[in-house]
Amino acid sequence: MTSYSPTASVKFNPDDLPYINPRYDRRVCLITGANSGIGWFTALHLYLHGYIVYIGGRNKLKVERAISDITKEAKRRKQEKSYIYLGKLIFLEIDLLDLDSVEKSAEEFKKREPKLHILINNAGIMALPFSYSKDNFEIQVQTNYISPFLLTQRLIPLMSTVEKSRILYVSSIGHNLYFKRFSMDSTFDYHPNIIFTWLRYGLSKTSGIHYIKNLSLKYPNILCLAVNPGFVMSTNLLSHWTRLPIVGLFFWIFFQIFGFFFGVDIETGCYSTIKCCLDENLTSEKDNGKYFSTYGIEAEPSSIASNMDYAAETWVWTTTELNKRGHPIE
Repeated sequence: MTSYSPTASVKFNPDDLPYINPRYDRRVCLITGANSGIGWFTALHLYLHGYIVYIGGRNKLKVERAISDITKEAKRRKQEKSYIYLGKLIFLEIDLLDLDSVEKSAEEFKKREPKLHILINNAGIMALPFSYSKDNFEIQVQTNYISPFLLTQRLIPLMSTVEKSRILYVSSIGHNLYFKRFSMDSTFDYHPNIIFTWLRYGLSKTSGIHYIKNLSLKYPNILCLAVNPGFVMSTNLLSHWTRLPIVGLFFWIFFQIFGFFFGVDIETGCYSTIKCCLDENLTSEKDNGKYFSTYGIEAEPSSIASNMDYAAETWVWTTTELNKRGHPIE
């Protein structure tokens, strides 16, 4: 991971955000899917800023390898910066395709920590062939929305008493692919998959924005934000398409060209998350429920994602379906 070269940007500099010393101010963050990609750099910056960072993942070996790489990179960046006090990196087992695992992970976290300052629902999958999870949800909807919903609901009690706690949902510009309001039961299991898989992805990411808007109303003391990293074309999210026989080469070439003209590198992709985590100018009183794009610039999501009637429908559907599966939501 340390081979990635950071992109300098006049638009945003993580050094401008406040650093803490964990010896005197212990702040805890949980981020899912931080063993690679945008999440890796998010964990790196929070670790550099003094946070105790729990990295949620299902593969302990991969997460521990990521922790080792992040530690090495952080020590390199810490040189000649006396104001940096490194936090701590901890593995937390969680499989977002298994709701029982999500419940178990939340309980384990509550045993370890009495408070949670920042929760980042970062993990996600994109544009995969149609399939159901063991919990009978379409896999993109469960990974990108249902499991983050359940995890957040279970951990909110740890955040409600924390001053200036924050919940972030990493969405995507791809939420705009959900161009019309469909039933939440829609799976778009049609051919060709190359088209309809994107509708499933767009539905899942739009639902995540709906969730943030609902949370901002239900828990006004917690700052709840949705973020869009920008076009990050070099993560493993696109590996399914580039590994396809024959046509995979064409997809790889297309992604490279598109990324060159319109994309940002992986570290830059984490900047919107980092700013929304640490910027003290953002408050629950004036910013709750908002959506931020690349570099943490405030933006507007799609009209469907912004529609509060649709957001309410999404909440009712989600709680009903979770209740049916033995995961009650009040």
